[in-house]
Amino acid sequence: MSNHPLVDAWIDVHAHFSPPRSAEQRSAMWQALQQDHWSGEQPPEWSIDERLAYMDRVGISMQMLSLVPSSHAAVEAINRYGAQLVAQHPSRFGLLAGLPTDDAEVALQELARADVLDADGFAVYCQYNEVFLSDPRLEPLWAELNAREAVVFVHPNHAVPGQFGRPGVLLEVAYQTASVITDMLYAGVFRRYPAIRFILAHCGGALPALSGRLILLGNESWVPNPQRLTQAEMREQLAALYLDTAMTGSAQSLSAGIAMTCPEHLVYGSDCGAPCTTEHTAMTNIENLLAFTGLRREQIEQIGRNALVLFPKAASRIRSAQAGAA
Repeated sequence: MSNHPLVDAWIDVHAHFSPPRSAEQRSAMWQALQQDHWSGEQPPEWSIDERLAYMDRVGISMQMLSLVPSSHAAVEAINRYGAQLVAQHPSRFGLLAGLPTDDAEVALQELARADVLDADGFAVYCQYNEVFLSDPRLEPLWAELNAREAVVFVHPNHAVPGQFGRPGVLLEVAYQTASVITDMLYAGVFRRYPAIRFILAHCGGALPALSGRLILLGNESWVPNPQRLTQAEMREQLAALYLDTAMTGSAQSLSAGIAMTCPEHLVYGSDCGAPCTTEHTAMTNIENLLAFTGLRREQIEQIGRNALVLFPKAASRIRSAQAGAA
């Protein structure tokens, strides 16, 4: 392997993290994974020193950290911990504060706390404690995020059970993203709140590959369409979404994503910190992205920096660090 980094100062919008956990907590998590058909060895614990070393080896300038635990108290705690990491390494990490979207009022309270933490953006799960992002009870949250012109990172709930004896994070998470984003489309969320910049994890899961079918058939008379979305609206609203490249840097995924959006709406994501991601798969994903022939090399390089436009505070911290080092 070359001693030179794979890329030059890329921004990673899709990076997970975790606070220190006890042996009992690690054991319980591993048991849950095994119940979902995981095999092999137990994934390693997250370490900030190892993460920084990995970023340096690969050429990642900054990672936007995100995690949305299943309890409201845990969400508040993990956001505080993430803010501490950003304070310690302001030019290397950003925070996408998790929002508990099973309760709009609680989510708005966490949004206010995220202001105090100076979060760079926000993270939500497609399904959080049995509530989908298309649920009408979340309207007050979307209205506030729209007023802020916020960046919202949308991640599937990784706890979705697998089928046919395989872990749910292999395929089911991709279907979950496609289903929930489609329901948000039909619910009129993207029509009413166009100022929110949504980033979809894993290149939108199965959504880009199915978007052509959705646009072709989605407003036929036999499909319930209470908002009376037109084909043009569907195409426009899907094209406005941003997609990260986490474990989807291959030609199969990128081609579908570009067809639905555009190269300027692709942002680099690694999925580092997830149990399903290893250093080998993360680096192979970058190599696949760099080898993609559907874009010019300068366009691929820009994918690694498109996030700087979405996160101006993070970009400012990077510039300040560069000026200090000069």
